[in-house]
Amino acid sequence: MEVQEKHRFDERSLGRFMASQVDGFVPPVRAEQFRGGQSNPTYRLTDGAGRHYVLRRKPPGKLLPSAHAVDREFRVISALNKTDVPTPRAYALCEDESVVGTAFYIMEYCDGRVLWDPLLPDVLKEGRLAIYRAKFETLARLHAVDPAAVGLADFGRPGSYVARQISRWGKQYKASETESIEAMDMLLEWLPAHLPSNDETVLVHGDYRLDNMVFHATEPRVLGIIDWEISTLGDPLAELSYLCMLWRTPKDWGGLGGHDLEALGLPTEREMVVYYCGLSKRAVPDPALWDFYMAYNLFRVSCIRQGVYARALDGTASNIRAAESGKLVRPAAELGWKIVGSIGGGMK
Repeated sequence: MEVQEKHRFDERSLGRFMASQVDGFVPPVRAEQFRGGQSNPTYRLTDGAGRHYVLRRKPPGKLLPSAHAVDREFRVISALNKTDVPTPRAYALCEDESVVGTAFYIMEYCDGRVLWDPLLPDVLKEGRLAIYRAKFETLARLHAVDPAAVGLADFGRPGSYVARQISRWGKQYKASETESIEAMDMLLEWLPAHLPSNDETVLVHGDYRLDNMVFHATEPRVLGIIDWEISTLGDPLAELSYLCMLWRTPKDWGGLGGHDLEALGLPTEREMVVYYCGLSKRAVPDPALWDFYMAYNLFRVSCIRQGVYARALDGTASNIRAAESGKLVRPAAELGWKIVGSIGGGMK
């Protein structure tokens, strides 16, 4: 779409930067804004030769501490460009706010499909399982990367990932709280008191889901994982269970709950967890442990959505539908607390 008024910048200034920093760039540059993206405004750039690039920048306005870390995104993408994890090529990082108003980076434009609907209505029934397998196989590849080998040994603190996440997101939730939600308060108290004992550390994306990857136009193959803003060193089961929340959330939230998966040619939660664990040589988690991770992730989603909603209220959110996020803060927290009440149910 056309760039929103609040997210416009001086294209000539950007063109001067790109001419000095991006090999092969031909001025002038023209910007369009992607409709997706809840956090950092994202643009498709077209240069004078018709080549496309992507720019991601911090949003304007007052920001929460440590949020919108485009420099971290650029660093992790640059590092993963050296591995078999599909990522767009990283071109340039600019932390000089005088160029476009906020810090930004430029990366490759992956020309493929973004699959927004997990039901995959535009994919033939017999091709849907392959898409899901590609999604989980790519996650296993990411979790197999040795952070130290790609210069990311200091990209996060090893160990205690879930405890730190609960503390971090809980503080950000309270900083952007707009109403009192009993289930959130109970999760804030219960989760830190029931932390899992497993403590494996891998490189995690932090928001790994279907619409944060670009698929090949015709093949069930991931061309690039995008939106690395909250990537860090973390717990592989926390990320795996985040991806699997899809099966726990109802259809009116865009989840798979309530759908006839077999009729749709879609796998079950257990099938994909077993598939991932086989690829990554990890044990399938026991039911109580898995339910803890599900409750934790629903809490985390509530915190993230509350932050997006708060930015919508003050006019700095990048997504034109950001205000809708507020509607799911309470239901997600209540579903998380419900899972706590039935710990041990496990995956289906």
